[in-house]
Amino acid sequence: MLMRSEALNNMITYAPNSRDELINFAVDNKKILVAVNAEKILHATNETRAIINRNLGYPDGIGAVWALRKKGFRSTVKIPGCELWLDIINRHYKDKSFYLVGGKEEVIKATVNQLKSEFEGINICNFRNGYLKTETEEKALIEDIKKLQPNVVFVAMGSPMQELLMERIQKEHDAVYQGLGGSFDVYTGLVKRAPNWWVKNNLEWAYRLINQPSRIKRQIHLVRFFINLHLNKY
Repeated sequence: MLMRSEALNNMITYAPNSRDELINFAVDNKKILVAVNAEKILHATNETRAIINRNLGYPDGIGAVWALRKKGFRSTVKIPGCELWLDIINRHYKDKSFYLVGGKEEVIKATVNQLKSEFEGINICNFRNGYLKTETEEKALIEDIKKLQPNVVFVAMGSPMQELLMERIQKEHDAVYQGLGGSFDVYTGLVKRAPNWWVKNNLEWAYRLINQPSRIKRQIHLVRFFINLHLNKY
């Protein structure tokens, strides 16, 4: 059974020992996967806490991992969301169907084309960009998903918009859902991710800061998170 902690700023965050464990739990129970990182813990609101607590929060960043380990979940592993969705596809593209929502029109089309090239025979029921401008467009999306019955739905629109949309869709169609933020941009190469060395050594934030000095204000908030963590405030 997947272990969990309720101590991260009053958020129920699951503590998986492996990616397989998390994927199996999400697929078997048709969960909405929600990434949890230091920023989400630090800046949690009543709304974002409730969203995570209703669904399957997992440690997307090293800050969340350290917080869980400090609470006794020593074998917790970091599972970046931009990798997790591809792990799900890699494991299930031969036996499950997928629906993709998010990004600009050219980005979602490039994403679908690349997936079809990389995963031969993948069943992508349908897809659409992430610009849902009216209730009518959202209703049409939900009706299409209900009609096509995908097993897995990926939504890349940013938090908490994507999570709230996934919850509304799930009320009409039970499936596995994952919010992806900007993962389609990363997957298609539009946004460059840090090289492997930086990722493996949990320094992806530092790489981004070096390449985008304007992020310094955002990173200063993370210093406060680590201070609070060591003061046992989470």
